[in-house]
Amino acid sequence: MSFTLACGNEPGRGADGGSDGVDSAVVQASEPAASTATTSSDPAKVTVLFFGTSLTAGYGLDPSIAFPQLVAERAAAAGTPIVAVNAGLSGETSAGAVRRIDWVLRQPVDVVVLETGGNDALRALDADSLEANLRKLVARVRALQPGARILLATMEAPPNLGAAYTRRFRGAYSRVAESEGVTLVPFLLDGVAGRPELNQADGVHPNARGERVVAENVWKALGPIVREEHGSRN
Repeated sequence: MSFTLACGNEPGRGADGGSDGVDSAVVQASEPAASTATTSSDPAKVTVLFFGTSLTAGYGLDPSIAFPQLVAERAAAAGTPIVAVNAGLSGETSAGAVRRIDWVLRQPVDVVVLETGGNDALRALDADSLEANLRKLVARVRALQPGARILLATMEAPPNLGAAYTRRFRGAYSRVAESEGVTLVPFLLDGVAGRPELNQADGVHPNARGERVVAENVWKALGPIVREEHGSRN
C-alpha cells in the first residue's frame, strides 16, 4: 500500500522555504511491495514520519528508491515492519520546516525522523537560528504527538564557510539532542558526501547507490527504536 500527496501550496511555504527544482511537497506512506498489504492503521506496524528536505523526498529519483522506502524494506526484512511516511520538501530551510510541521503532523505517528538544515548551510544562514528552529520542531512534535519518539538527523555545513561556522552548525544538532532528550542520527550523508559515484550529477543529492548508504545510516539509529515500539505491542 502506498499513497502520495503533492501539494504546491501547503501551509508554511515561504520565501526561505523555496524549491531547488521540485516545487511540491511529497507525503508518501509506503510499505515494501513484498509485505502483506494492510491499511496504515494496522496496529502491528509502527508508523514512522520522515520529515525533511529534498534529501528525504528523494530528489531526482523515483520515490520507491528514496531512503525512507529503503528503510521500510530494511525494517520488514528485520521482522519489524513499519509504515514509512515520506514528508520531504525540496528547498526547505529549518524556518520553513517550523511553519510546515503542524500541517504534516495531522495524522498520528509513532516515530518522527527530523532532517533539516542542509539548505540553511547552502545559504549560509545563521547557525544559532538553526538551533532555535530545531528546538521549535521538537517542541511542536511533542505538543501535537506527545507519544511519538523523535530522531534528529545531523547535517554538516560545507567547509568553505569556515571552521567557526561549521563547528557551530554541527554543534546545534548535538546540543538540541542532548538538552531535549531526542535520539541523534550521525551525519545523514556519512559515507556519501563527496563521493561522485554515490551522488547525482549535482554532487549534492545521493543516487540510487547513495540512497542505500543513507538508509543504513538512518536504520542504525532508528532500528532499536522500531524494535522497542514493536516489543511494547506484544
